[in-house]
Amino acid sequence: MFISFATVKRQLLRYQSSITGLFPVLSTDEKLASVRDSLYCAAAVWSLYQAYRSGKRIDDDRGKSYELGQSAVKCMRGILECWIKQAPRIELFKINQCNKHALHCKFHLVTGDVVYEDEEYPHLQIDVVSLYLLFLVQMITSGLQIIYTQDEVAFVQNLVYYVERAYRTPDYGMWERGSKYNDGTPEIHASSIGMAKSALEAINGCNLFGEKGASWSVIFVDIDAHNRNRSIFETLLPRESSSKGVDAALIPTISFPAFATHEEVLAVETKANVIRRLKGLYGFKRFNRDGYKSKLEDTTSKYYRNGETKRKCSCISMEGEWKTTLNTPDRDQPPNLPIFGSLVYYESSALDHAATKAAMSHAPNSARHLFVATDPVIPMYFCVGEDSVEFEKQEPGSQLRQASEEGSGGKGGMFLWNQAMLVIAQLLTGGLLHINELDPIRRYLPSYNRPRKGGRYSAFQQGTATDLVVQIVLIAESMRLQAMMATYGIQTQTPHEVEPVQIWSSNELVKVYKYLGVNAKLNLRGRPLRPVGALGTSKVSVYRVCGMTVLCYPLIFEVSEFYLYRDMALLIDDIKTELQFVGKYWRLSGRPTVCLLIREEHMR
Repeated sequence: MFISFATVKRQLLRYQSSITGLFPVLSTDEKLASVRDSLYCAAAVWSLYQAYRSGKRIDDDRGKSYELGQSAVKCMRGILECWIKQAPRIELFKINQCNKHALHCKFHLVTGDVVYEDEEYPHLQIDVVSLYLLFLVQMITSGLQIIYTQDEVAFVQNLVYYVERAYRTPDYGMWERGSKYNDGTPEIHASSIGMAKSALEAINGCNLFGEKGASWSVIFVDIDAHNRNRSIFETLLPRESSSKGVDAALIPTISFPAFATHEEVLAVETKANVIRRLKGLYGFKRFNRDGYKSKLEDTTSKYYRNGETKRKCSCISMEGEWKTTLNTPDRDQPPNLPIFGSLVYYESSALDHAATKAAMSHAPNSARHLFVATDPVIPMYFCVGEDSVEFEKQEPGSQLRQASEEGSGGKGGMFLWNQAMLVIAQLLTGGLLHINELDPIRRYLPSYNRPRKGGRYSAFQQGTATDLVVQIVLIAESMRLQAMMATYGIQTQTPHEVEPVQIWSSNELVKVYKYLGVNAKLNLRGRPLRPVGALGTSKVSVYRVCGMTVLCYPLIFEVSEFYLYRDMALLIDDIKTELQFVGKYWRLSGRPTVCLLIREEHMR
């Protein structure tokens, strides 16, 4: 299949709202727009824009690349505008991470208004906001201008605060169902945390105005929040959550677009686990015992009844197979990580993989792809036909799956998420798009192999350097204390001697951070008053406040009236723990600098 401007125009752009710039889930839908589907459609349009810019001879440009680029910008700005209308929810979400304060992920296609209320739909999906931040950085890095004003910069900074606590926020995940039992219960998802981790790494130090920006358009990321997300994410792998031992949502997390981990052992184990337990002839199951779109599912009930999943899966083998993303490894991609998550399909029962493979081995390849007006379309899902249910009950895995009406063209329309991934895959395999053009910030490479951007104020790196040296600065509170320490052969400096470098407590740094993201017009109050951790206080050269270079001492040196503050043995133990922690989990370029503030009462 040759991808051209006309192909993308027919399959995607013709369905983009001319007002909001959003895309519907199905091409026949004239009201409902999904943020997730819109992001992938925008990514496909932007990919063709990148292919035109790279000089590949697709056809005569004649303004096509400009229209493609601006269509992607329109979609990204449309999502931004829909979320800006919900700015008060972000402030509430900082305090209480729950569904009723979450940003919505479904909007009206034309007006951008709310479609589902909080009680009607599980809007709490951390990975959607993370995915937006990730594609935002990719497109800005490619040269597109998406963010226009300081108000929008402040809002994006608050989106960073929104996803920072993904490691402790139960959400409904990529499939918008929460627990596998579909009882309305959110849970911690590795895929959501991985997306948040990737978004934080991508946007850290990014100038939202591109090359024309200044210091006040740079986004700040809390290194301690990133470390917590990284730690929990890598601890959960290869599992997805407490109820899901494995989930296909991990494929786009460890590969395109997130590339959330470059720890080879974890990535290989997670990928092998997904393939072993979820792979079938048509693609991958979402997760085991998922009854969505199966003929047995009660469409009149929002949630499953207690034990419904178990009863269905133990007595009948039926599955609805969905194609969501394409498995198209690029020749320049490391062999152990696919660029795309493979074709995803859903099941409503625990099928034996061997039986499935044997039963489906006779399915013709043409059954997996349909053609509408010479353009290939990927059905939304494949399922057991209603007239074959009884035969499937008697012999599980014996019946061929039929393409769904949704996504097959005609009255069912096209499933735009599938078509978007098909466009990107065909551009890659056709040699029209290079992986570096699809991933300008080089997420697919380990951090030490990524090119350094001059505009970056700081950058995360993969793993801890083997020769990492933790620098220690000893600051004596007074000259008398300095002289006393010198008698023991310990050299220290006073705050006066290190000027113009200022010595601050971590609490003072919290007060400064409070103003990051403040915007009176949107009623955004900036960073919540959360303590700065050990990693955050170990940065020195990046803290520039009103022209001053600031060095912060850790939280353990804060003055306290609590009696344990006077326990010097405990303080010494805390210092040792602090140094070990910083040395083990430091992920920024450069050396960490730990400031040890020695007070008069410490020597009594």
